[in-house]
Amino acid sequence: MRVCLQYDEFSSTFELMEGQFLRRVQKPRWLQGISKKVFKTRRRALFAIVGTLLVSYILFNNRGVIARVRLEHERQVMIEKVKAAEEETKRLQSYLKALDGDKKTIEKVAREKYGMAREGETVYKVKKN
Repeated sequence: MRVCLQYDEFSSTFELMEGQFLRRVQKPRWLQGISKKVFKTRRRALFAIVGTLLVSYILFNNRGVIARVRLEHERQVMIEKVKAAEEETKRLQSYLKALDGDKKTIEKVAREKYGMAREGETVYKVKKN
């Protein structure tokens, strides 16, 4: 149970202890201690504020660290896409060379892709389930 006393001169919060005694409740002061050390003088306060603004500017502006990391990631993705496109181009160029000179490859493509057959052959199409 907490009892709150307010007078003109001070206000305090007391907690009821065992045996009906009151004691003053202490608030956590770790943050107050840090802020008192940092803002002890105007010079330190100014340095802390300017430092905070400078760090946030370096991290979050258009040319900041976070933007650079994002752009590096996008660059890596683009490099991977270019490599995949180059491999696809090489594969298609070798396929084109095979179609230019090799009659067996031309016949294979004509049979598989266009369903052509030689004279006297019957084509059976099997449906895959």
